[in-house]
Amino acid sequence: MKEHQLHWREWVPDFLLLALLWGSSFLFMREGAHAFGAFPTAWVRVTLAALMLTPVLIWRKEIPVLHAHWRPLTLSGLLNSGIPFACYAFALMHISTGMSSILNATTPLFGAVIAWAWLGDKLNASRALGLALGFTGVVLLASDVPGGISFQAGGSGLAIAACLLATLSYGIAGSFTKRYLQNVPSIVTATGSLWGASIGLAIPALLSWPSETPTLQAWGALAIAGLMCTALAYVLYFRLMTRTGPARAMTVTYLIPVFANFFGVVFLDELVTHWMMGCAVIIVMGTALASGLVGRK
Repeated sequence: MKEHQLHWREWVPDFLLLALLWGSSFLFMREGAHAFGAFPTAWVRVTLAALMLTPVLIWRKEIPVLHAHWRPLTLSGLLNSGIPFACYAFALMHISTGMSSILNATTPLFGAVIAWAWLGDKLNASRALGLALGFTGVVLLASDVPGGISFQAGGSGLAIAACLLATLSYGIAGSFTKRYLQNVPSIVTATGSLWGASIGLAIPALLSWPSETPTLQAWGALAIAGLMCTALAYVLYFRLMTRTGPARAMTVTYLIPVFANFFGVVFLDELVTHWMMGCAVIIVMGTALASGLVGRK
């Protein structure tokens, strides 16, 4: 079905629910990270999600397809889940959920850069302007971190760098998936990549497992992050991509900071400044231009 033929009721509910789930994931990841640490938090999240989706894969008799593509799926999992989730878990121990989610909005920005450098996508004037605008917004946002930028252990500079490494990893994963996994069923891609991330994170997670037993509240937060904000969210995302195409599905990234900042203010008493919102607008505008979502006739 062509994108313009879709009625809003066919995609907007999934779109809003997906933004809500991914926006709330910053809250639950923060709760888990302070109790578990970065690697165990990411490992528990992807493993729970993989366990939830595996029965669906078995029911659809897609296990042979997963086996045939296990190598690229493993690498895709590290790029699309393992590295980003560990980076955000680390960052959320040092900067606010709101700032982390705004930096997450640069994902299509890095996606555009990687697609240009790797896949040969055209970089016209509007896209180049978008790249400059988006990265300017990141610099301005980072310049207003409370206490200033610090690259010492646990400093805000390392946290911001971790967020940007996560979005860079997402960008690489997008081009990698387009090149090597384009014809693989979405449920296989989702489940296989989550297992790949789980395997890749297992040793770092076990080596850094907390000596004190995490609270039930921390376990509950990671259960929600894994089952709802990852497994269910992946199903919604791939269904949205199928119905609307990747361009419209990708714009969910722009709505995530709205929910993440809302939850941060309500549940964590975080402060959202006018400067943060202004930088968010600049980043979103730049990313929209760079990814080609605006600027076309």
